[in-house]
Amino acid sequence: MNAEKTPRARKPRSPKKPAAVPSTKAGTVALIGRPNVGKSTLLNRLLGQKVAIVSDKPQTTRISLLGIKTTDKGQIVFIDNPGIHKPLHKLNKRMMSYVDSSLETADIVCLLVDATLSFGQGDAYVLDMLGRTSKPVFLLINKVDAVRKDRLLPMIDKYKDLHPFKDIIPISALKGTNLDVLERLLLEALPPGGMIYPGGSLSDQSERFYLAELIREKLLARVEMELPFVTAVYIDRVERRAAGADSGRSAGEETRYKPESPAPEDEAADSVSLWDEEEGALLADEGSAGSGRDAETEEAGEAGTTKQPIREALPDRPPGHRQGRLIEGRRRRDLPLTYVQASIFVEKPNHRQIVIGREGQVIKAVGIEARRDMERYLKTRVYLDLQVKVRPRWRDSADVLDLIEGQK
Repeated sequence: MNAEKTPRARKPRSPKKPAAVPSTKAGTVALIGRPNVGKSTLLNRLLGQKVAIVSDKPQTTRISLLGIKTTDKGQIVFIDNPGIHKPLHKLNKRMMSYVDSSLETADIVCLLVDATLSFGQGDAYVLDMLGRTSKPVFLLINKVDAVRKDRLLPMIDKYKDLHPFKDIIPISALKGTNLDVLERLLLEALPPGGMIYPGGSLSDQSERFYLAELIREKLLARVEMELPFVTAVYIDRVERRAAGADSGRSAGEETRYKPESPAPEDEAADSVSLWDEEEGALLADEGSAGSGRDAETEEAGEAGTTKQPIREALPDRPPGHRQGRLIEGRRRRDLPLTYVQASIFVEKPNHRQIVIGREGQVIKAVGIEARRDMERYLKTRVYLDLQVKVRPRWRDSADVLDLIEGQK
């Protein structure tokens, strides 16, 4: 008779260890507010360097861009958004769609308001938008360096009754006031998590997009009235060339960036080419907008053009300084060359004449200032070729808007 087998005792299962909670915080923070409240200035200050252009003109920011702040305590991905306004054109509707998307996807929302301005209908419109989100909202009262303290308390009391803000922080994006407090509170409110982007990341914008923005920033500083709203910049081409190469198109190794669909040809366009020789002279092509001649003159071709040095004292340069002699401590002629061709879009022929300016002085100044910033950014010499083109009603043209947004 077979003996019954004694069942073996099962080894008790060890309890599962709870998943380790990350020691760092990470998440996204949407910066929203009305135009000109200082969102881009705040982003640049928080990151410690310039990633977004700034201007005193409304609607400077047209496309949301990311600014990434990484520390040993975590990573904050700031989303700089266009100013909130009621849209009239397709361009403005796209701008507001970025704001809506940001409100939906961000972990935290920061509403910026201008301490120097009284509460108005535009502020009520922004608060109405915030009423549709369940995200925690910080109220940042910006530009406190420009008002007396006794004016802040009534403002804080008013906003407390209008929305359940997680916190209200008076700040100065320009001076850096209370930004350390803001950063600490944001990290505390973000969820635990690992890095969203690699530690060295700073922004999501492409080189082409940033170069276009630099040109637009300099243009906004020199135009008034309706021009800031009807100008846009598209980078047609960027070519890298070897050290010692001149502006000839066959010189050196190059990398080209081509749009998926080429921009339509213009009936007329004005251009100015800017180039610094080692001695610091600005050279302008005769027959370009820089010399005040019209587009028909340019049809004679490059064979008949000459270059004349125009020696001008540029701002923020000490007397006796030879412009452009050194970049990053290296002689200019020892650096590689970057050729940048860009188009400035306007809607009417008279807009083009304003952008060009009398005897080409406006477009020339825009080019000088933009090229200087491009050289600092690229750490190369830059040959900048600007063309001003008329695109009637481009703000309502999906093709042009896709072309411009596609740079990012």
